[in-house]
Amino acid sequence: MINQFRKLNPVNLILLLAYAFFMRAVIFYRVPDHLNFDFLEPFARPLINIDFSNAFTPITNIFIATVLVYIQALIFNRVINNHNLLAKPSFLPGLMYIAGTSLFLDFMVLSPALISNFLLIWVIDKFLKLAKSANSITTVFDIGMIIALGTLIYFPFMATLLMIFLALLLFRSFNWREWIAGLIGFITVFFFVAVYYYWNNNLGSFYQIWKPLGNKFPSVFKINYNDYLVLIPVAIIIILASLQLRENFFRSFISTRKGFQMLFFMFLVAGASFYLKPNFSIWHFLLCVPPGAVLLAYYFSNAKKRWFYETLFLLFVLSVQYFLFV
Repeated sequence: MINQFRKLNPVNLILLLAYAFFMRAVIFYRVPDHLNFDFLEPFARPLINIDFSNAFTPITNIFIATVLVYIQALIFNRVINNHNLLAKPSFLPGLMYIAGTSLFLDFMVLSPALISNFLLIWVIDKFLKLAKSANSITTVFDIGMIIALGTLIYFPFMATLLMIFLALLLFRSFNWREWIAGLIGFITVFFFVAVYYYWNNNLGSFYQIWKPLGNKFPSVFKINYNDYLVLIPVAIIIILASLQLRENFFRSFISTRKGFQMLFFMFLVAGASFYLKPNFSIWHFLLCVPPGAVLLAYYFSNAKKRWFYETLFLLFVLSVQYFLFV
């Protein structure tokens, strides 16, 4: 299967769609009785007065989520191929993206994090363009606005603001205008939000938006390890990919090396941002899937022994299905 997706064959478009539905067979088989979908954060709902919470039946919710994941996989695949992060263009980034969004049942339904991934993929594309731009002020400003829009959908998305400064350190020489451009872009969107609250004599509620920023990062975690056994095959592939990346690191183009460094930090920031949402759900970690999928795709793109990498991927798929069904 991996060998098939190593090629840019149009047939893979159909296979990728079939794979997306196959990986979600368990949730189609065991459709939940009720699914809520909150499209926006509570503070942003007055701006768009549309209630999506009960707009879809559970089966429709799951179907739409699957289609959205497929579309995201195609966009993500194009972004990674356009920036030459892998050995050669392929459908592996899209395949790994769908695999990553199939790890848990909570990943398979409509959620703010799933919608935010459209914006996260867009941000990744713009970050990777920073090294190729003579003047990046406009690009950084756009990134700030995109992050602000993502924050309206899902507040922890705001942590991506840190990535602006990390990406500028990696890709650009210091220019103070670029460093403040992202903040100005972010503030521009929330300026109009503040104006709306002011017009409605509710400016006090606007200040409450930022209260989660004062949350302390938790020092104690309650984890049921049985729920996360499915991550063992993922961890094995990531370790193999890291070893392979280290071996080829200084043979790669500078832009490729910096691209992987940026994605590594994005993975950490996306994962750690859960503390900005007191009652976060497991679907929060969908934000980790795009940067993580690149590393998985890197391993399968560079692996040499076909029998080994095909067997490894088959075991990964079977383990995901097993832990979803049990």
